[in-house]
Amino acid sequence: MPDEENWPGGARWPESHAEQTDVLPRIPAAGTPWEGVTGQIQPVGQEPEAAKKSFKKPAIIAGAVLGGLALLYGIDLAVSSGNVPRGVTVAGVEVGGLSQAEAERALREKIEPRLTQPVALKMGAVEDKLDPTKAGLKLDWQATLDQAGDQPLNPFTRISSLFSSREVGVVTGTDEAALTADVDRLKAAGARTPAEGGIKFEGAVPTAVEPVPGQELDVAKARQVILDGWVGGKPLELPVTSTPVKTTSDGVRSALGFAKTATGSPVTVKGEGKDAKIEPAVIAAALTFEPGDGGGLTPKLDLVKVTDAVRPQLVSTEKEGKDAQVVFEGGAPSVTPSVDGMGVKYDTAFAPLLDVLGKPDGREIKVEYAKTPAKVTTEQANQLGIKEVIGEFSTKGFAVDSGVNIRQVAQKVNGAIVKPGETFSLNGYTGPRTSAQGYVEAGVIKDGAPGREVGGGISQFATTLYNASYFAGLKDAGHKEHSYYISRYPPAREATVFQNHDGSSVIDLKFTNDATTGIAIQAIWTPSSITVKIWGTKRYTVESVTGGRSAETPPQEKPGPTTGKCSPSTGAPGFTTSDTRVLRDAASGREVRRDTRTVKYNPQPKIICAPAAPPPPPAPAG
Repeated sequence: MPDEENWPGGARWPESHAEQTDVLPRIPAAGTPWEGVTGQIQPVGQEPEAAKKSFKKPAIIAGAVLGGLALLYGIDLAVSSGNVPRGVTVAGVEVGGLSQAEAERALREKIEPRLTQPVALKMGAVEDKLDPTKAGLKLDWQATLDQAGDQPLNPFTRISSLFSSREVGVVTGTDEAALTADVDRLKAAGARTPAEGGIKFEGAVPTAVEPVPGQELDVAKARQVILDGWVGGKPLELPVTSTPVKTTSDGVRSALGFAKTATGSPVTVKGEGKDAKIEPAVIAAALTFEPGDGGGLTPKLDLVKVTDAVRPQLVSTEKEGKDAQVVFEGGAPSVTPSVDGMGVKYDTAFAPLLDVLGKPDGREIKVEYAKTPAKVTTEQANQLGIKEVIGEFSTKGFAVDSGVNIRQVAQKVNGAIVKPGETFSLNGYTGPRTSAQGYVEAGVIKDGAPGREVGGGISQFATTLYNASYFAGLKDAGHKEHSYYISRYPPAREATVFQNHDGSSVIDLKFTNDATTGIAIQAIWTPSSITVKIWGTKRYTVESVTGGRSAETPPQEKPGPTTGKCSPSTGAPGFTTSDTRVLRDAASGREVRRDTRTVKYNPQPKIICAPAAPPPPPAPAG
């Protein structure tokens, strides 16, 4: 317990510890002089007089400052009442602290010239412009300033506005239809279909095609960007959604290097006794590239184009094969032997070509040869069962020019073999019937009237062949009758054919050999008749039952051509008729089946030729 005398000023030690919290004097911090402490203990909460005086000055100063600030706040509030809040900017123009009228004038001065100027737009990889007037955009000046709000009452907000700015943007009035139309236009202009990178050739020179990602304008967001920023005087970046592509620029450059090497020099194709060349232009035409893994391009070759370029060069090194044929000598068929050919194995010849194209030198390929067996071998022909006539038919009377064409097609078809299950096509077997094949211009029926075409008159051969196959019991695989009836042919049992030079319009005659044995076609031409015999193994006896005529229609008159020669005709009525083919088993005579075909013939028009113009009157004497 300390001694009482140890207390400064003779202060006494409290009598009880329980009272210490009430009577302890203020003790200065260590090392500071003891001030304001007398010999008496001051109760807590009672300051010495000198201390009271020392605290009055700061309080007075603080009160004065606060009063001054309050006065300034009031003055500022009164002065700025009705003005745009400080720190406010509109489209980059400072209008804070200005009156509403001043702010509008400032905005009009800075912004109004922009309102009719085109706005530059960037939509991903596409640049465009927007005409605000055409897009129906107008600035609402009052609403723009109204959105800045009133003067803030919070003193701290007012103070902070002295050191900061706040962009409030603009309020745009819109013509919705015009804006929608312009945004739709931008959508179309900004759309880009994704395009993979590739290689294109100009002649034999390859060039790179850079990949282009696809993109589409985000219409909703783009519309908002336009409304928010069209008066800002700066280009606008409109948002787009992108569609990636597989290829990369690095992949395209790598493929370009391969393409340059591939077309850098010819490739030698070594045949037996002769070489061929695949020239760079052929390589360029056959070489394509497709997107591959890792952003690259995979080279592909059109081997048909390569083969077409090489085949004519090596054709002299090949031996053409020959099918076995049925010939008719002494009234009976006999087989001429088949001959196997020898040809280049083009199906595998160019398998290593891609590897060769990647080399700058050593560019050659050696092709292999293989036997090419005949389509119809001697053994097959002898086993076809072609031993007797199973159907034949003849027609007579044709013009000389038509006779030339009938003879030409008869020579082509004579000896044709149709194996079991195969279908014979007259157009397919003869190929084009043009001047190059020896055909001449002859009469045809064109648009219901007589006309002339190269290869005309072939329908007579078609009708003769159709009837021979009819009585042979072969299956009809498609034919068409003439549009109107020709009296030298049996009604509902005749056929026409047509094949224009570009193959866009075809009328064909087809029949199927549905027997288990083969058949051969014999065509016998004379200057006045054509006969077709079908040889094979007889299965049926055939009867034709012709129906009566009904629904007759009189012919209509039709003016003849006004240029060239006009051939008048009396016409013929149209009618409907039918034909029924009855098939009976050749051995037993039992009826197997009967097939009925109904045909409607149009009336043949009556062609009226215009009278010849009278000769001009003679010139007066003298």
